[in-house]
Amino acid sequence: QVQLVESGGGLVQPGGSLTLSCAFSGSMFSIFTMGWYRQAPGKQRELVATITSARRTNYADAVKGRFTISRDHGKKLVYLQMNSLKPEDTAVYYCNARTVDDGRNYWGQGTQVTVSS
Repeated sequence: QVQLVESGGGLVQPGGSLTLSCAFSGSMFSIFTMGWYRQAPGKQRELVATITSARRTNYADAVKGRFTISRDHGKKLVYLQMNSLKPEDTAVYYCNARTVDDGRNYWGQGTQVTVSS
């Protein structure tokens, strides 16, 4: 069974930076495509960024050039480095792990990011 635990959220001023971490517990971390999603109040959950086992990355247009996703296979961690944060980045950020071949899909509990002066 896979469990995901996010950390690193908090309150930051506009223009600031924050790094989120997602700890993966379970086996075969390396085969999972990992991702970060976010959900703002009153809105649907949306993709932020994904990274495959081969470290190919994909970003939502809204965060391109500002956010960077990375993974550490040895530590089974996934990171989201967020720079130049804007108030519209305020949301609960969720870590996701999924496999392409057999459809396994797991979510973390989420971590709140608030961008405000």
